[in-house]
Amino acid sequence: MGSAVPHLYNAGSATGVVMDVTHILDPLNDRQREAVTAPVGPALVLAGAGSGKTRVLVHRAAWLIEAEGVSPHGLLAVTFTNKAASEMRGRISELLGSSAGAAWIGTFHGLCHRLLRMHWQAAGLPQSFQILDSDDQQRLIKRVIRSLDADENRWVPREVQWFINNRKDEGLRAANLHPDDETEHEFKRIYAAYETTCDRAGVVDFAELLLRVQETLIRDPDLLGHYQRRFRHLLVDEFQDTNEIQYAWLKLLSGDGAQPFVVGDDDQSIYRWRGAKVENLQRFQRDFPNTRLVRLEQNYRSTGNILAAANGLITHNQGRLGKELWTEGSEGSPVHVFGGFDERDEAEFVVDKVKAWVDHGGRRDEIAVLYRSNAQSRVFEEMFINERIPYRVYGGLRFFERQEVKDALAYLRLVQSRDDDTSFERVVNVPTRGIGSRTVELIREYARDNATTLWRAAIALTGGDLSSRAANSVQAFLSQIEAMAVAVKGLPMHEQAEHVIAAAQLEAHYRSREKGERGEARVENLGELVNAARGFQYEEEGLTPMDAFLAHAALEAGEGQAAAWEDCVQMMTLHSAKGLEFPVVFICGLEDGLFPHQRTMTDPEGLEEERRLFYVGMTRAMRELYLCYAEQRRLHGMEAYSEPSRFLGEVPRELLEEVRPRMNVSRPVAMRYGGGGALAGDDAGTGLSLGQRVGHPKFGEGIVVTVEGHGAHARVQVNFEAEGSKWLVLQYANLEVL
Repeated sequence: MGSAVPHLYNAGSATGVVMDVTHILDPLNDRQREAVTAPVGPALVLAGAGSGKTRVLVHRAAWLIEAEGVSPHGLLAVTFTNKAASEMRGRISELLGSSAGAAWIGTFHGLCHRLLRMHWQAAGLPQSFQILDSDDQQRLIKRVIRSLDADENRWVPREVQWFINNRKDEGLRAANLHPDDETEHEFKRIYAAYETTCDRAGVVDFAELLLRVQETLIRDPDLLGHYQRRFRHLLVDEFQDTNEIQYAWLKLLSGDGAQPFVVGDDDQSIYRWRGAKVENLQRFQRDFPNTRLVRLEQNYRSTGNILAAANGLITHNQGRLGKELWTEGSEGSPVHVFGGFDERDEAEFVVDKVKAWVDHGGRRDEIAVLYRSNAQSRVFEEMFINERIPYRVYGGLRFFERQEVKDALAYLRLVQSRDDDTSFERVVNVPTRGIGSRTVELIREYARDNATTLWRAAIALTGGDLSSRAANSVQAFLSQIEAMAVAVKGLPMHEQAEHVIAAAQLEAHYRSREKGERGEARVENLGELVNAARGFQYEEEGLTPMDAFLAHAALEAGEGQAAAWEDCVQMMTLHSAKGLEFPVVFICGLEDGLFPHQRTMTDPEGLEEERRLFYVGMTRAMRELYLCYAEQRRLHGMEAYSEPSRFLGEVPRELLEEVRPRMNVSRPVAMRYGGGGALAGDDAGTGLSLGQRVGHPKFGEGIVVTVEGHGAHARVQVNFEAEGSKWLVLQYANLEVL
């Protein structure tokens, strides 16, 4: 808690009433109190992880109302979720002992919707205008594309949707665009037609809400002046996540006399791919020159060692506003580092630690397994199911329930059995191939009337009962499945999966439908399905390997994850973990190319965001933090040998503890961590000596520099002349002593 403060405050500027503010200030530490009681004026609160930013926002609102005499009617608070807005409203009312109902508290979209409902005429909207959700917007775009006679296979509705929403988030109408090439020109043409269609129908999409309000206020100075005078006090949460139009909207509403109070953390800005601009924090200071800056650095969540590790990491980012988290709590355990042989070894380690935690009286829901790519969840799900450990995938679906995985499995099932109606319906027009709902309905009707399958009905109808265009599209689909069946016959199971995914063009389909992180995540899941097929072991008699694998996938999808209230391990991507905390955290897959992600390795801004994402993951941990990597991992169906993540080398070495006993500390890891490590001189029963020259059928000649483990199961590190350093499991290495 902070130092003693006066219990009475003179709200004289407005009411002359002396107020008791004990209940507002006593729960705060010194820095929180400094922020809450800051003189009325622009303020930026740089709130570190676990430092109580929500408390500061709530208490600032209560302070303004009780101590500064501000009417709730003149208060506007912006959050990023409806849940946060509801919580904020409730906590303010609790502090005030009365309702804060006159204050406007909500999300950007919610507040803009409210403004448009009140001023629909000024906004050029019908009074009963409707809001399109994402699916409705995509369907409307699809109709627009068709109305323009554009090729749907080239101008994919979801890709066009992404383009339109991004332009709106940047504050740009179709008329503001100046295309440089044919592709951009066509995007502009579709965008313009979409705008006309929305205006005619009296509908708005989510991105339109902010842009329409911005334009309306600029166009109507009287209306703008009214709200600038009314909302003299603007409170904004998660300011580092604001995009271009959100920042412009807030700046416009602030005008010359408003007093914005914003809370954010540049070290936790992880949504650049959604349009978030971390630089808005620095823009704020430039646009409001007399901004008061308060840093909240005292952390109430994590141990000292975890915070020191996170601080050491994030200092490698440039241009930070700067802060250093600290705690009055204990130093706690070192940060544990585990290097697995492969992804299964990594998952087994996590399972063992979960069991040990529970055996010592802990709860499973106190544990979080975090990963960069949601494709990584599959191996952990499999291990947890085998060990009967309840788990829940937070904010997402289990692996075999994901859309792209189910699409690929449907193709595989159809290749195995043409009479699988469910699979036929799922992928007959995925990717889009010009087979519309009416054609599918005709196939259904024929199958029902003739007591046959959809496949056989489709064959029959291509003989003349469909339009020539529909018949050609259906025939192309049937031929594609038949060609797949011929091509995969006799192939190993993972190669069958790989071929079918490629032949169906599913990767290209998902890359075009969803840009950025989401599209890439779906592609990674398809690659992980190939890995699942490669590693699948079956014992069922009378089934082909593929039949057994497909049955396994169906059973796992139907297994069902634990309910939200059950005591179960929490699994999630690092992005999903923001705002949460757990006593025990595992961050898995810490390898260059996976985390940081491959596409950011040559992008300085992208690499800094990856580092912030790692920082967010580390600061979720309260008591124990495990950083895990695998030296060999199957990615996109192929074995990959990876270096430990460069981020591990940016954490102060003295804070790390390797938890797997080793014969020696491997040279690359020791160098990466900044440590030393002598190499052992014996062969540990491997038949190899350090410094020995060996040959490999793929990598060529090299020198043995490290040996770990014993006998055939040992691992060796070889510096190859042509390929560089590689780790190999001796049992499978095919090394020849030269």
